Amino acid sequence: MTSPLWTRDRTPADTTSIEPGTHHDVIVVGAGITGLSTAVLLAEAGVDVAVVDSGDVGGGATGASVGMASLLQGTTLATLRQHHPASLVRAYVESNRAGQEWLAERVGAAADRRTAFTFGRGLATDTALDAVRDAAREAGLDVREDAPDELGGRTPVRALALDDQLALDPVQLVDSLARAAVDAGATLHTGSRVTDVHALPAGRVDTAQGPLLGDTVVLATGTPITRRGLYDLKTRALRSWAIAFELEGDAAAPGGMWSEVGVDGRSVVAAPSSLGRSALIVTGARHPVGSARSEVALAEELAAWARRTLPVGVEIARWSGQDYQSHNLVPFVGGMPRGLGRLRFATGYAGWGLTNAPAAAMRLSDEIRGVSRGDRPHWMRTIGTRMTVPADLGRGIGEASRRVGVVAGALTSAVPAPAKRPAEGAGVVARRGLRTASVSTVEGRTRAVVAPAPFTWNDAERSWDSPVDGSRFAPDGTRLEGAASADLDVRGAVG
Repeated sequence: MTSPLWTRDRTPADTTSIEPGTHHDVIVVGAGITGLSTAVLLAEAGVDVAVVDSGDVGGGATGASVGMASLLQGTTLATLRQHHPASLVRAYVESNRAGQEWLAERVGAAADRRTAFTFGRGLATDTALDAVRDAAREAGLDVREDAPDELGGRTPVRALALDDQLALDPVQLVDSLARAAVDAGATLHTGSRVTDVHALPAGRVDTAQGPLLGDTVVLATGTPITRRGLYDLKTRALRSWAIAFELEGDAAAPGGMWSEVGVDGRSVVAAPSSLGRSALIVTGARHPVGSARSEVALAEELAAWARRTLPVGVEIARWSGQDYQSHNLVPFVGGMPRGLGRLRFATGYAGWGLTNAPAAAMRLSDEIRGVSRGDRPHWMRTIGTRMTVPADLGRGIGEASRRVGVVAGALTSAVPAPAKRPAEGAGVVARRGLRTASVSTVEGRTRAVVAPAPFTWNDAERSWDSPVDGSRFAPDGTRLEGAASADLDVRGAVG
């Protein structure tokens, strides 16, 4: 099962076909929470907005979310504070608070108010929890110590708690935002793939159905689908797994929302009541895209942990999602280099998009509408002045080295060309000199696609994943997500 728990009957907003050459004040590329929040804010301010997406509303990272809109955010604040001044961490918290409050106004009773926990087991996690506590309190969060036993296990749990956070259905959220945007006058184009964006001679978005023109183009695509600014090199593309279970027997779901320290993004949350069914969601196995030897094995390890630790029964859904983390841990938001003020973007939420995305939308809306810097919130002015410190550079260098190492390893392990036909559901990288081809067999068809660097076969989702920029492609070379904007060439097909 690779469909999110949120997949069910939906009431979509009205979507229209693209009429080539149509001009709008603003064109937003991406119908996830960033793009739709931006569209709502602009349309309700009287701006003519069009939203374009290759898939359905919320079909990307938003739909893969587990619905935690929290300001505590695991160890994020402590990591930020380790290398940055308290003023920046406080501004980051205030930006997320603004985003969370905006969401709460939009969803109302559709969101559950929950306590968020960052927890650890045993003395080895005390130092990390102390750092989280100190950074959170310094940033103005009213966190408290807790010692709950809801997660079971033999080792006592120590936790930091922050009350009054939100658990929500992310697909229900973006559906409501899409309807609000259309009701305010925005135009929605779904099923319309964007192939390129241009700043000259004016803002232009090329789609498979023809071009759209705009004074401003906002790229709300997870990571920008253009190489301007090289943001695929300034961020890490990360992938995580989520698994939803029925509860075992008459067991009660652990209350709150739980994020564990020291374990690849592992969290536990009960499905929000608005879903209409009981379920416990476990997420984790976070790793750089294209770095896993087996995605199936990572997901199975996560499922095994859940069965050992939690009162879970039958598995009912399993899916993965992708997000991006900037090297200085603060999202990139604003004008794109060489974009002449016409191209804007947001990326780098590091898994906390439900609060970072509305905050990014507020900033983008203010900039596009020409709100003076002095009239913007203090957090917006502080976040807008990026600070690069040695640790940021070190993370960037480390990430570049990791990518080189993965590519070198893939070249070394590639089989000589021509490769034997892979078994059903398998993929191999074939090499002739320094040139490689990615060969897979899916549903009886064997195909070879070529790319600038070796890819990794994703055995769970049957895709080719790039360890260089996080782009993902179907076996026939069709782009699925990531920084790439074009499909790959198919050099062979059998069966």
